[in-house]
Amino acid sequence: MTQDKWDSVIKVNLTGVYHVSQTFVKASVDNSNHPLSIINVSSIVGKMGNFGQTNYAATKAGVIGFTKSAAKELAKKNIRVNAVLPGFIKTPMTEAMPQNVLSSICEGIPMGRMGESEEIANSVLFLASDLSSYVTGATLEVTGGFSM
Repeated sequence: MTQDKWDSVIKVNLTGVYHVSQTFVKASVDNSNHPLSIINVSSIVGKMGNFGQTNYAATKAGVIGFTKSAAKELAKKNIRVNAVLPGFIKTPMTEAMPQNVLSSICEGIPMGRMGESEEIANSVLFLASDLSSYVTGATLEVTGGFSM
């Protein structure tokens, strides 16, 4: 892996989370008296690792650590910070994979299928809602039971 590839993934997946969170908190803390919520998107790969994805896995693990630390720091400001850890989700990228590879992946998922983007959106909606008002520093695995 080249240094440029490493740096590129770090900038998008980890530094991006830092900048968006920092901007949100600066803009919101002084202008809001109601509870706020930050939901970061990590990946099950950040928890479990995956062959050929060292840089990606490192950044997604970093998002988990960032989420847990930020949750502790921001709780006193009434800001909850959580992360969603998607598993294999149907996207244009995964749909471009060979059918035999997709079938093999689905065999390893207890629910027997890849997730839908709406299922990730619903988990984010839950974490953003008052239904999770006492949830902070958590990671929500949306994987169909998949674990590496």
